Amino acid sequence: MSEKESVAEGQTAENVFASPAKSLGDPGITPLSPSVSPKESEETVSLHQSFVVVVAIDFGTTSSGYAYSFARDPECIHIMRRWEGGDPGVSNQKTPTTILMTPDGKYHSFGYAARDFYHDLDPNDSKQWLYFEKFKMKLHTTSDLTIETELEAANGKKVKAIEIFACALMFFKDHALQELSDQAGSQFENSEVRWVITVPAIWKQPAKQFMRHAAYKAGLASPDCPEQLIIALEPEAASIYCRKLRLHQMIDLSGMEAVNGYSPTETLASGITHAKEYTRRNRQSRTFLVENVIGEIWSELEQGDRYLVVDCGGGTVDLTVHEVKLPEGHLKELYKASGGPHGSIGVDYEFEKLLCKIFGEDFIEQFKIKRPAAWVDLMIAFESRKRAAAPGRTNPLNINLPFSFIDYYKKFRGHSVEHALRKSSVNFVKWSSQGMLRMNPDAMNALFKPTVDHIVQHLLNLFQKPEVSGLKFLFLVGGFAESPLLQQAIQSNLADKCRVIIPHDVGLTILKGAVLFGLDPTIIKVRRSPLTYGVGVLNRFVEGKHPTEKLLVKDGTRWCTDVFDKFITADQSVALGETVKRSYTPAKPSQMIIVINIYCSENDNVNFITDPSVKKCGTLRLDLTGTDCPSLPTRREIQTLMQFGDTEVKAMAVDITTSKCVKAGIDFLNY
Repeated sequence: MSEKESVAEGQTAENVFASPAKSLGDPGITPLSPSVSPKESEETVSLHQSFVVVVAIDFGTTSSGYAYSFARDPECIHIMRRWEGGDPGVSNQKTPTTILMTPDGKYHSFGYAARDFYHDLDPNDSKQWLYFEKFKMKLHTTSDLTIETELEAANGKKVKAIEIFACALMFFKDHALQELSDQAGSQFENSEVRWVITVPAIWKQPAKQFMRHAAYKAGLASPDCPEQLIIALEPEAASIYCRKLRLHQMIDLSGMEAVNGYSPTETLASGITHAKEYTRRNRQSRTFLVENVIGEIWSELEQGDRYLVVDCGGGTVDLTVHEVKLPEGHLKELYKASGGPHGSIGVDYEFEKLLCKIFGEDFIEQFKIKRPAAWVDLMIAFESRKRAAAPGRTNPLNINLPFSFIDYYKKFRGHSVEHALRKSSVNFVKWSSQGMLRMNPDAMNALFKPTVDHIVQHLLNLFQKPEVSGLKFLFLVGGFAESPLLQQAIQSNLADKCRVIIPHDVGLTILKGAVLFGLDPTIIKVRRSPLTYGVGVLNRFVEGKHPTEKLLVKDGTRWCTDVFDKFITADQSVALGETVKRSYTPAKPSQMIIVINIYCSENDNVNFITDPSVKKCGTLRLDLTGTDCPSLPTRREIQTLMQFGDTEVKAMAVDITTSKCVKAGIDFLNY
């Protein structure tokens, strides 16, 4: 202990340099060599508790859905396609991520039902109702996310985000349990279900914890039975499904060999047409069979081969690199998930900017506030035309303008919408006599360009990194991956670097993979830690190494305060369920209350808990009062364990003398 011997932080000091740890309330602990091997007291969380059925919820920015599979028949995945309402001519494999609350803040409806009811409200009444859409992005864009974070409804009123997310998840819970009960012919209990909720891999830890907290509030699981709920990373779920792909279930955009019944000489468009026909034929089928074999593409992969999953959703784009570990075929995350807010709603923002340019930003802002339901109608009309955008399209795209838009604009400006379009500098959008905006195809393609360019540039940057050299495949998945414009951009820029594969029914890839993940959570073996984790301790002060403001003198001994004792560093490989252990000793052997504060940072080179990037994210409070121990050792050992690898991190402290134990989950929302 001579080199690492130290005294508890936060104790009385004799020097003039007060330790910042005092104000932080840091514990009285110092590093100690462990008395036993870490292997001896390693705990692993069992994910193998038996459940009758796995239900996976793909909670998306623009649309959501769920699928399920019974444990007795894991090769059969049932997709929920019976959604109340729905757009004519559009597949109802998912429902819009929209929620409606009554004027007094009570839950009313979700999805198509919420959207249609809101649409049918009288304009004056609709201003009182609380309508939320695309609210999932709030979890990605809020830097200081807490349980108190609020969401803004279409009418400008605010509600706690946790209430909205919990209501949405409760809708899926009730819907799924009713569906399962109908299938089983008897009442299905929630305790029989393992739930899986998908989230973007690039989400920070607070957002992932927020989703788990909302699920607990919705009654999907509880803190007493956390293993009933798995928070799955979207690209990982997609990766698990892609390993099952057969040749007839995908398009190979790289054109290296004939697949899907068309030759490399055929165009991208013909391949997409083929895929759409496949999707149309299968749209009414609610059951998807997963063959219990390795797909042909996957069988080409050998030990150590790498591939990239590009998950293009409504709000975000996730890029994750995986490596294959044989013989079991387990997956190892090779490169920390990257990406950004470059989902398909970026195209919606461009359309809104275009409207502002034509009609004026002041009018658009007022219209959204005064006629919120009509604004929703306009964006729905745009969404259906957005899906029709494709390379080589020659005929114009017509977008219906709600009557209230035309009427309100005349009152606001004193002249007609048609007049505004004639006077506008935007010459590629015209007025149709049928009361529509008529956009030429180049205008629609221009709305896609900023978002698509962001995605392509991010991919090109990724391919420059040595860690991702030699990629064999690029799997393009997610709802936005259905866009032929995005497919063409990725094909033209990346097909010479690796084979680009798009699964059929690409919008359901994550959902199907999430079900498979729920059936076997151990398939993901190694992840990259998104953060550095550790605790604050004191070490011997070393002149020239430690800053003088960290000097603490106690009983004639010089200590360095606020030292960040790392358990694991950001971007370090972590095995699923891996436990890291450290041993500490209290400042005084007689100390009965031992508090260990846990810290985290996005940086890997932090040295002190007071560094700018460091945040407190957990507390272990070990109360040893009343423990019956006749003789306490001079150096009392407190073992601290952190378990990593899952999307959550768990911590535990054990007093070796008394075997008293305390556990805690890392909490990013309340510190």
